[in-house]
Amino acid sequence: PIAPDFVLELMSPTDSLKETQAKMQEYMENGVKLGWLIDPKTRLVEIYRQAQPVEVLESPNELSGEDVLPGFVLNMQIFWA
Repeated sequence: PIAPDFVLELMSPTDSLKETQAKMQEYMENGVKLGWLIDPKTRLVEIYRQAQPVEVLESPNELSGEDVLPGFVLNMQIFWA
């Protein structure tokens, strides 16, 4: 399958965390280079990268697109407000 370099999943109150995490793993297995799983309710962000363990951030102020989206920075305050 063809996969984008980057994906973002924004959890809604009815989403299952386990199902969304499984979806993120599937994205990575299909070639996605960077993925963000944002849960506004818990204020946690899971960052998925190729061949690396998932990084979990609590209430980050911003997220960087790293080398996948050079120069892109997402201000997280819109999710935490």
